Amino acid sequence: MSPLQTVLAGLMVRYRANVPDVDAILTALQREGAIHSPSDIENDHIAFRTLGVPNLGLTSLERVFLHLGYQRRDRFHFAAKKLDARWYSPPDPTSPRIFISELRVGDLSARSQALVSSYTGAIQADPVDGLDLDDPRKVIEFLHRPLWRTPTWSDYAALLAESEYAAWAIYNRYYLNHFTIAVHALPPGWDTLEAFNAFLERNGFRLNDSGGKMKVDRDGKLKQSSTVAALVEAPFADGGGGEERQLIAGSYVEFAERLVLDQFARLPRHQLRREHRREGFEVANADRIFESTYTAQTRKRTA
Repeated sequence: MSPLQTVLAGLMVRYRANVPDVDAILTALQREGAIHSPSDIENDHIAFRTLGVPNLGLTSLERVFLHLGYQRRDRFHFAAKKLDARWYSPPDPTSPRIFISELRVGDLSARSQALVSSYTGAIQADPVDGLDLDDPRKVIEFLHRPLWRTPTWSDYAALLAESEYAAWAIYNRYYLNHFTIAVHALPPGWDTLEAFNAFLERNGFRLNDSGGKMKVDRDGKLKQSSTVAALVEAPFADGGGGEERQLIAGSYVEFAERLVLDQFARLPRHQLRREHRREGFEVANADRIFESTYTAQTRKRTA
C-alpha cells in the first residue's frame, strides 16, 4: 500500500472498532445483497474536528494531509456554531476527500476559553513539527495520540453547555469524526439517498433529523444524511488521580449522494467518473451534519 493508503487504513481500523454502526451497516448491506464485501464501498470523505488555538487547529492538522498529496480547496464559515472549515481533494480519484473543521475558540466566553487553554496551553510548538510525515505508522499513531490530558467531567460539561463541538473536540482530540459512504457508487436500487435512508431505517438505524433526515444543497446535486452518534462510556479524570466514567457522544457514519452534473447527464452509467458529479461541500448541509453528535440528536437515539 502507498503511504496514504496505509494512513487511511490505520484510521479506519480504530474507527470501525469504536463505532459499531459501521460494521452493522456493512453487514446489513451484505445481507440484503447490495454489496459482496466492505471493499465494495466507496469512501466519499472523512472528517476531523480541531480547536483553533496556537500551535493546533486546522493549519496544523492539514500539514499531515498536504504532505500525503491532498490539495486545499474551498473554505467555509459557520457563524452560529463558531466554526471555520476547509476541504481537501485527494491525489487520486479512489481516495476520500478530507473535511477539517476548526472551532473559533476566541469567540467563546472567557470561561470556556480559559477551560480550553487549561488543556491546550501546555503545547508550546506545533506537534507536527516533530512528526516524521514519511512514516505512515508514526502518522497513524499521532492521529490517535492524546495531545493533552484527559478532561474532567465538570470541565467537559461546562464546555458542552456552551459549545457541544468544543466538548467533543476537547475529549476526542484528532480522533476520526466520521467516514462517508458514497451512495451514488452503489448498485442501481441502492444508489439514491432516498432509497438508502429507507434501508437504514428499515434496519433500525437512527438518522440525524436536524433540518430533515436528508440535507440537500441549493442546486439539488448534493444530498447528505448521517446516523446519530451512539453514546459511549468514556473515562474522565476525577481531579484526584482517579477516573469516573460517563456516557458521551462518539462518532457517526455519514452518507452522500453526488448527482451527475447537467453537462454530463447523457453519459451512460458505466462511463461516469468522480469528475462528472457534484464536487465539494455545502455550508447548510454540513451545519446540520455537525449536529450528529449533539445532545438534541443523541437523546433521541436512547428514547
